[in-house]
This record gives sequence, C-alpha cells and structure tokens, in this order.
Amino acid sequence: MSLTSDPSPATPAAQPTSARSGFLSDRRGRSERSAVAGPLLVTTRPGARPGRPALLPDPAAQTSQIATSRIATSRIDFVDPAGTPVVDPAERPSLAGPAGLAGPLATASGPAAARLAMPGLSLPDLGLPGRETIGGVAAQAAAATANARDYLLSLQAEDGWWKGELETNVTMDAEDLMLRQFLGILTPQVAAESGRWLRSRQLPDGSWPTFYGGPGDLSTTLEAYIGLRLAGDEPDAPHMLAAASFVRAGGGLAATRVFTRIWMALFGEWSWDEVPVLPPEIVLLPPWVPLNVYDFGCWARQTVVALTIVGHFRPVRSLGFTIDELKVDAPRPPLAPLASWTGAFQRLDAVLRRYQRHPVRTLRSLALRRATEWVVARQEADGGWGGIQPPWVYSIMALHLMGYPMNHPVLVAAMEGLDGFVIREPAGDDGDGDGDGDMVRRLEACQSPVWDTALAVVALADAGLDAHHPAMRKAGQWLLDEEVTIPGDWRVRRPNLEPGGWAFEFANDIYPDVDDTAEVVLAIQRLLHSGLDEVDPAAARQARGAVERAVNWSVGMRSSSGAWGAFDADNVQKLATKIPFCDFGEVIDPPSADVTAHMVEMLADLGRADHPVTQRAVRWLLDNQEPGGSWFGRWGVNHVYGTGAVVPALIGAGVAADHPAIRAAVRWLVAHQHPDGGWGEDLRSYRDDAWVGRGEPTPSQTAWALLALLAADPTNEAVETGVRWLCATQRPDGGWDEPYYTGTGFPWDFSINYHLYRLVFPLTALGRYVTLTGRSAA
Repeated sequence: MSLTSDPSPATPAAQPTSARSGFLSDRRGRSERSAVAGPLLVTTRPGARPGRPALLPDPAAQTSQIATSRIATSRIDFVDPAGTPVVDPAERPSLAGPAGLAGPLATASGPAAARLAMPGLSLPDLGLPGRETIGGVAAQAAAATANARDYLLSLQAEDGWWKGELETNVTMDAEDLMLRQFLGILTPQVAAESGRWLRSRQLPDGSWPTFYGGPGDLSTTLEAYIGLRLAGDEPDAPHMLAAASFVRAGGGLAATRVFTRIWMALFGEWSWDEVPVLPPEIVLLPPWVPLNVYDFGCWARQTVVALTIVGHFRPVRSLGFTIDELKVDAPRPPLAPLASWTGAFQRLDAVLRRYQRHPVRTLRSLALRRATEWVVARQEADGGWGGIQPPWVYSIMALHLMGYPMNHPVLVAAMEGLDGFVIREPAGDDGDGDGDGDMVRRLEACQSPVWDTALAVVALADAGLDAHHPAMRKAGQWLLDEEVTIPGDWRVRRPNLEPGGWAFEFANDIYPDVDDTAEVVLAIQRLLHSGLDEVDPAAARQARGAVERAVNWSVGMRSSSGAWGAFDADNVQKLATKIPFCDFGEVIDPPSADVTAHMVEMLADLGRADHPVTQRAVRWLLDNQEPGGSWFGRWGVNHVYGTGAVVPALIGAGVAADHPAIRAAVRWLVAHQHPDGGWGEDLRSYRDDAWVGRGEPTPSQTAWALLALLAADPTNEAVETGVRWLCATQRPDGGWDEPYYTGTGFPWDFSINYHLYRLVFPLTALGRYVTLTGRSAA
C-alpha cells in the first residue's frame, strides 16, 4: 500500500483529540443496535443524553434577523430582539376563499387547540352523514385501526422509542467492503455475509437498482460488482458476466458518478488526475465568500470537507484484482463553452488541478490542520458524522490519512458506531448449498428513531391513545430527553439564535432539523392536550419548555423567503450545484413545500395560525403550488407526499376548504386515485413528468392522500374507497406490506424505504377517519 502524493500526514502528537475525548467522557454511546423484531429493526436502548461541548460560531458569519418566542397559555408570540413584529402586518396575505366563503385566518387557542389531532376539521365528530355504506366502512376502519395500533405498540423499544429499518441500496454495502479493504480490516466473514446480500439484490439483467422496482443503475452496479469481487466471486461467473456487460453497455467506469470514480481512484483503477478537484483550502473561506463550506447542505458539507483531505493525499490501495473488464475506451468529451457554467467550472478545475500539484505549503498545512479539526469537532456521540454513511466513511479515511491509527479513540468510536448500523439476519436457503445456517449482512445508511417516534406518537394519539397510556408517556419522555440544546453549524447563518429542537437520529446534535422539530412538537402537543399535566406535571413543565425553545429555534431558522429548508436557513446558493464534483444529488438545502407545511401545521397547532410568520409561509405554499394542483415532495415521494403534507397544513392554518388552491389539490388527488382505492407514485416522477401521481399503490402514499382529503373534503367518495383499500390490504398482524420506496434523501438520486411509514401513516389516516365517523377503535 502506498501514497502517491505528499506523504506527510499529521503526527499523532498533532492530532486534535481534546474535543473527542470530551465527547467520549461526557456523552452517551449508542452503538448497541440490531435486535430484529418482525419486519422492523428494533435496537437496544441507548442511554440518557448528557451535554456536549458547543461549537464556536464562525466570527465572520453574517447576522440576520432572528425571531424569538414567548409562550403564554396556548399562544406563541414571535418578536425580533428589538420587539417589533417579524413580518409587517401590512404584508399579511388575504387567504379568503371565493366570495361568501371563509375569510381571514383564525386563531386556535384554549379548548379549540385540543382538537388538533384532527387538523383542518372544525368538529371532531362530523359523523359523515348521508351515505348508506359509511357504517360498514367505519366498522372496518375501527377494527383496522385497533389492529394497527396494537401492532405499533408491540414494536416500541423498552425505553419508549420506535425505529423502523431505513432501507436504501447496495452501494452502502459495497462501500462498506471497500472501506474495510482500504483500511486493511476486511474479514472473510464480513465479506461473505455482505456478498450474500449483494447477490440477493441483483436484477435478472445483471444490474442493481437504487430502489425497488426501479431500473438498473450504472454506478450502483459497478460498486456492487467490486463488492462481490471482494467477497470472492469470480469474474467469469454468470451473474458477474451479466453485471460487467451492463456496466460496459452503460459506458463503463468513465460514465459513473464522481463518488464511484473516487472509490476506484482509491484502489488505482481510476486516475486521481481525472477526479474533480476540491482543495482543502476551501475550509479557510469565510462564510460570505462563494463556495465556502457553509454554502453546501449539511450532508454535502461534511462529505466535502473530509474528501478534500483525501484528495490531498491521493492514496492508492490494492483491491487484490483489476477491473479491466469494466472499462470502455471512450473519447474524452470536448470542453463545454466557456460562457456556460459547465465550461467555466471545467476551466476552474484545470487551474485547481495545477495548484493541487504544487500548493503553497504553509497554506496547505494550515488548511489540512483546520479541516482535520473541523471534522473531529463534528464527531457525534455514536462515533459518526451527521448520522449518515457518506461523511462517516470519508471522515474515517481522512483522519486515518492524517495519521490517526485505527486504535485511536476517534476511529475506534467511528468503527464501533458504523457497526451499529449493521443488520445481520439468517439468509435462509440462498441456493449456495449451505442450507439455512448462513447469515446475511447489510448496512443502514442512517437511522431515524426521533422521526419514527414522533410519527408513532401522532399516529397513536389520532387513534385514540392519550397521555395516560404508559407507551405514550415513555415515548414523550424519550423525545424530551433527545432535545438538542447546543449550537451547531446552523448558527453560522443565524448567529444570535438560541438552540432548540430535535435531530433525526439517535445522535446528531450538530445538525438538528426543522422537519423533525415540527413533528416532535406536534407529538408533544398531543400529549399536553390529552392529560400530561394530570399524569406527570413535571414532564408537562419540561415539555412546555422544550416546545418554547423548539418554536423559537425553528421560527428563527426560516429563510428570507418566509419558508423553511431542513437543516439550514437560506442555504440556496446554486453556484455549489454547478461544480463538477457535485454530481451526486442535492447539495443545497433550499426551502421545500413539505418542510414548510409541517412548520405551518405546527404553528397552527400552537394557536398561531394568524401570526404573520405563519401567514407568510402560507402565501409561499400557495405561490409554489404546481399548475395541476399538487405540491412537489422533497423528502417523500413525491407530489402525493407534498400534497398530503400541504393541504392539512393550509386547512389547519385557516385557508378555506373552498379556496381555489385547495379545490385544485382535491381534484388532483381524486384524479390520481387507482380504481381499487389506493394511491401510488413512482420515484421516476422526479425525472419524468409522465410518472407524476402514477405508480403502484402503497399504504403510506394512500394514507398521505387520505390525510389531505380528510382535512379538505372528508365526505368525498374517494375517502371511503381509500379507507376500504387500507382495510383490505392490512395484514392479520395489523401491519402492511410496502416494498416500494416512498422516501427520499435526494430526489431520484438517493431513495429510501422507511419501514415504519407503512404503519404509522395508515394508522394516522384511519384514526382520523374513525374519529370523523364518531366511532372509536376497539
């Protein structure tokens, strides 16, 4: 093994260890995972959350207007530090429907707020009169709700949380094998178990897709092929010949994404001279300079910083074989016109490449030191970075190249944490002649306990459980203990904002997000409205404080447009999307309809539908409706998800049910319902408009459509047929099957099957429907 560039890693004495040693000594570890219960991954309980050292905000960060909150009874008031309204009341949009219909937004407070388990409904027991068949459907729905509720309760961890498996694609497993090969720690057992999983996912044409039912993907197939070679599969085996043929037909290694070519450069199968350059000096740029690291979304930011270190060293390790069979001689494409973004960045890349060969040594040394400190400072309690695989893997390699040995506490924690994302289970008879005793190994790209737990609490509350139920109290306390109370990268753009809110994962304090925060507040509010003060006054006081901090933080995180992205405010610099390095999906975090809708729903839930912050966000949502009546889904697939999030939020915020935007959304949903009553939308809708609203029906997408219709038009015939579909497709144990992916990390480029979605969303929809009919789940 050798390094082909400057072999000058930092010495162990120079490694920044104090930050991580503090994390190890005063924060919990969460590496105990992977007990499987049913179709959901249930993990053993991590401990309680102590504090962690705060990151220092960048002194060059720009100051922006910050909203603070005060909670008085059920109302939330937002003022800036000077005490003036955040949005001038004169800017308040008129949200009246057609003439003679509902006008200004209403404020929900006091007793009215207690019905918010049914957003958008003026009464909790409408009864849906006038339909002869409604009684039979309601009885079926009540039984299905009870079954789903009991099944969800059975999946709760002892300490109160839920976590479904987060299924993605086989690049996670192939890259895990390549990482271990790079570090010299790949074992025959890991290779064999991962190889079984990779083989089980291959399509008949030899390729691997990025989502269930999707087409083969070139980069994924090449990486899976490498993984199977590392597992011992011979290149002349039929399944390997088919894979190699697919890769060559797609243009070979040269046509793959940048990440795949970086992996191949790490093993000498691609030239580092052909990898787009990002020098580590980027970490020295202040936040007001274009293409500084804070111009990237948090997931890309952590990946980019780590890879700048890797790119400096240009390491080459041995795979133990070559992959000449995957290479195709293809002419180099001509340079794009200089006047285009592509052409301009191609020329810039050439300049950076020359600098990369001969950097200013003092500046490069400073940049490497700062980048290393930046990476180490962001390692989380579970040993990872951002709670997701890409920055986790590249940070391990970067720190190792900087001189960290594998027995250093930073890397020990990192590898133990990564092992906590592994799922091992019996393979069954996989045709290898070894019977049923073999194990299969796969890796989650991320874990979603906070998100899943909040969704579960909302679903159970809407199905009739209240704060008196032990499961609800345990879940509520676990969520309260997961509150983030330290600043993170978001403070670069919002330096005066106090921390609050929640992250998605067990451990990701540096990157809480608005979407999780809104959903957790909705869950906590359901507990507060259903008797938490009576059963646990101390928890109720803690909950109100957490909600106040969360609302303050999340309102302060809105972008200048009045809407919200997920992790950062005003992370909209499109220049970052143009550089050759960033061809792997979303690299910025602009406002989205679904996150903004969840914030609007949360604010309306808190009795602030009429506040200018809420109304400005409502106007943004109305302005961003698609021409056909739907809304685009950033974090869920796709227009069904966006519309299912936005319509209940708008109704809850006081937009009239007969408002043209609401009627257009209802028409769109009804027009895209399957004849059998379900809804489905394929991930290909992100690339091809012909797929918008079209796809095999799924339980989660059917539930999203129903949530919108129940809020806006509960007597629509489509509601009954949708409910019938959910009842008919429910399994005897109370769950549903859903092989199709309905979540996204990056639209089209990285797709997710959240295994709990198929349960929590149908339960929410059925619970609300049962409440509307005046029944209750048994």
